[in-house]
Amino acid sequence: MRLLHKLIGNPMDDPNRVVVHVAGTNGKGSVCLKIANALRNQQRKSSFSFPGQEEKDNSKDNRNLNVGIFCSPHVSSFRERMQVNGEMITEEEVVELLPQIYDLCLPENNDIPATFFEITTALAFLFFAKRGVDVVVLETGLGGRLDATNVVNNPALSIITSIGLEHTRILGDTIELIAREKGGIIKKDCPVLVGPHCPHDVLMGVAREKGAGRYYVPSLVHGNLQDFAHMTKTDKNAEEEESFAITDYDIENQEIAKAALLLLEQRHPEIFGVHLKPDEVDNFVSIRPPCRFEYFQKENATVILDVAHNPLAIEYLVHKLKTTFPEGTFRFVAGMSSDKDLGQCARSLLSVTVGSDDCRNKPRIHLVQAAHPRAASLEDILDAESILKTAAYYDFEDRSITAQVVQALEMTKENDNEILVVCGSVFLMAEAREALGIDEPRDSDCITEMAGAGIRHTQENFGNTKM
Repeated sequence: MRLLHKLIGNPMDDPNRVVVHVAGTNGKGSVCLKIANALRNQQRKSSFSFPGQEEKDNSKDNRNLNVGIFCSPHVSSFRERMQVNGEMITEEEVVELLPQIYDLCLPENNDIPATFFEITTALAFLFFAKRGVDVVVLETGLGGRLDATNVVNNPALSIITSIGLEHTRILGDTIELIAREKGGIIKKDCPVLVGPHCPHDVLMGVAREKGAGRYYVPSLVHGNLQDFAHMTKTDKNAEEEESFAITDYDIENQEIAKAALLLLEQRHPEIFGVHLKPDEVDNFVSIRPPCRFEYFQKENATVILDVAHNPLAIEYLVHKLKTTFPEGTFRFVAGMSSDKDLGQCARSLLSVTVGSDDCRNKPRIHLVQAAHPRAASLEDILDAESILKTAAYYDFEDRSITAQVVQALEMTKENDNEILVVCGSVFLMAEAREALGIDEPRDSDCITEMAGAGIRHTQENFGNTKM
């Protein structure tokens, strides 16, 4: 990836470009979107030059900042992964830029065995350079230390949103090992912002080892020193109590994003023009990505889409559902990735579907299996929590997401105060959204198949084809 980045001109090391690098188990996509949304509504300083450079004569340049965002995975269209000022890369730009990367990777040229994610990352970098973006908000794909995005040498800010057990086969089987991998995005002399649900002792150690700039948590940025002392407690009950001290996990993401914006302004005051007002910042960071507690009405039924896909995220989702709809009952369409704790995910869903009526006779969970190599099979989900064998709907003959979404929607409409929640892996969301009648750019079946082909031999194995 370093070679590929060099061959396309090292666009992420351009001294005229600010890069914000974001890793984490949960929340990193939301934090990226919030930061990018606020920045693209921020006016660029008319005389825009970085320290040590000659001041530019941009007296007539009163435009807003030009902001790129790279995130993954996508929901419905591959082009969602790279956007400038909220607009996806065009099909024409993909056709223009992608062959350039392929040519560089050919055996007769540089012989780079780039993976799908690495090629996608390089495409985003080229796209941002072509559009002349001022700021790039860059989300890691997996981990951090060996992630394809981690070719950035001098980010303005590194952010780690949260740490939880995920991809344990690759990143390690403890919170501490995973934290060290994600802490790999921390760079020398660059500040790091860390969310509350992280092992701060481990990440502080990584920051010291790398000679990073200052170590921040949102409460410190906002001036509350006592909060940080509480967050560093190791008492398990204190940690669990704090996990649900807020009624919406998105509030935590907003606080991280707002802290990041303040730190960016302090580190690079030369790019900011008229400062955003606090209420404007609050408005801009309130945006949620698609399928992050996204809700709407469909045929007189309330539908919620959420890509909660691991135990902590599903616990947050359940808590948010209970506090938002205290009188409601919930029907779930759920599918997971095979590398998650399927049993714990299932038990969290069962905790809010086992009510006064016998859920074994009236199940309110519909299990699905996405057509993706990383999707957990119905058999795996049922083996992980045997209660589901009698407390869920599933169909071994027709495993399609569409079938269960249609059935669940009809059953939701028949029950007063029932809410349909589609949750789990992002891999099921495109088909679910289509089944619910959402009209949006969507990949062809061919592109979807290619994006998922050979996924177990892509960046998740860090190039080790023997795994």
